[in-house]
Amino acid sequence: MSSDAGGAGVSAGAGAGADADTGDRGLWVEEPARRRRMPDPVRTSAVRAMLIVAVTLTQATITFFLTLSGSWLALPMGLGAIAGTIVATWGVLDVWITRQTWNQRYGVLSEPSSTARRRRREARRAARTARTAREPAAGRIPREDGPLAASGRYSTR
Repeated sequence: MSSDAGGAGVSAGAGAGADADTGDRGLWVEEPARRRRMPDPVRTSAVRAMLIVAVTLTQATITFFLTLSGSWLALPMGLGAIAGTIVATWGVLDVWITRQTWNQRYGVLSEPSSTARRRRREARRAARTARTAREPAAGRIPREDGPLAASGRYSTR
């Protein structure tokens, strides 16, 4: 009887410890992504290219083994592997072109960087100080041919 009680106590203790570990943490732990997700058109072309490359590599492997065994299927499979290589190259180029096109259309943010913003601010400040050093601080100079010059209310100096 003591062995039954001891056995039940050990298994219950081990089970309770395992439940306590999984109860605290949960099964699914979200981790932040290291990189942003690819845009849908780029991801679609990448999946298509990977499928084509996988089929081409499988076809080349089968062609190699058929060549070793001396089968008559080696020639048609070899021609298919060559065609598959051309199509796989097109697929990889499609991923590259789609990615470049997407970046040109949607990838550029129209926010200036902090260095560009700082340079423009310094240039405006320098232009303002140069302008105030040249001109007297009298305000705006009225135009002689402006719409308010004909009314006579505003003098043209």
